[in-house]
Amino acid sequence: MKFIISSANLLKSLQKLSGVMSSSNTLPILDDFLFELSEEKTLKITASDLETTISATVQVEMAENPGKIAIPARMLLEITKTFPNIPVTFNVDMASQEVQLMAGEGKYKLIGHNSDEFPQIPKLENTISVKLNASLLVNAFSKTLFATGNDELRPVMSGVLCEIRPDHINFVATDAHKLVRYRRNDIKSGKNASFILPKKPLNHLKNIMPDDPEMEVVLEYNDTNAVFQFDDVNMVCRLIDGKYPNYETVIPTQNPYKLVVNRKNLLDSLRRVAIFGSKSTHQVRFKITGQELILTAEDIDYSSNAKERLSCNYSGEDIEIGFNSKFMQEMLNTLEAENIDIELSAPNRAGIILPDTNDNEAEDILMLIMPVMLTQ
Repeated sequence: MKFIISSANLLKSLQKLSGVMSSSNTLPILDDFLFELSEEKTLKITASDLETTISATVQVEMAENPGKIAIPARMLLEITKTFPNIPVTFNVDMASQEVQLMAGEGKYKLIGHNSDEFPQIPKLENTISVKLNASLLVNAFSKTLFATGNDELRPVMSGVLCEIRPDHINFVATDAHKLVRYRRNDIKSGKNASFILPKKPLNHLKNIMPDDPEMEVVLEYNDTNAVFQFDDVNMVCRLIDGKYPNYETVIPTQNPYKLVVNRKNLLDSLRRVAIFGSKSTHQVRFKITGQELILTAEDIDYSSNAKERLSCNYSGEDIEIGFNSKFMQEMLNTLEAENIDIELSAPNRAGIILPDTNDNEAEDILMLIMPVMLTQ
């Protein structure tokens, strides 16, 4: 098995794949990339952690004796990163599994492994597919992933719920303290489906998928797996099994108090005030009176406290409510609107955060944050 490939193209493909690999694999073969050379001068490279399998196809400049070999990923990535953009020749002795690399004036040797040990890429049956653009998915993952949970006892909340409806699509994430529902009304699938996508492959997709509204992504799914296909990449991930909580019941519909405030000003104030607050509760007190928002935080153990005033537009009775400043900052960082609406009903009920204006009518985002009990 022999082929010549551009080092830049090889590195680009390897970096697209390496993010799914685990640092604590149960099978040694999962520390390898699987290389499959075809007679059509294409090289398919695959990486897997058993739960997620991703492959990329790249053109080679010359190919002889098609075959398969598993090559140690860390060593290959490290050497490829050091090459300038030059042709690299791979010469594989299939009998001894010896892999020789020749690049420029250098010659390097490493031992590969039998490709038969590498896990088979799952073949999906009885699938349904929907076409989305890459920009939509990058946006959806960016705005929801931070709200997923890490509780091993509730694995369904460690992923993102994807709800496909005839006239829209929802992406939902929650950890029981905060919730995000990202809706797109420009997707008309004519179908009803819901499944839970795991966090790790979505984080990786967000990093490698171009934020391109012209790029088409095919999302194919069945009861157990989902496949994302775009450009030269194919990713198969196992869905999280279980029933997602009925998130709609926790979103309060009667919120008579409405606060409109500049997002960046609130975010900057929260960052400053939180420095002086409790590092265990991250509590910041919101006191809203008239057209003024007062933020206060204190840490009794260190006798530190902070207070800031912000001007705002507010309609409703005076209210004092506590929020976790860390969660609030994550939400404000994710939103892009100049001003945000915070809708409230009582100090012990969840607050709703919405962009005050929306430049994209097809996009609908709602964030929910649970209050924290105020310490007197």
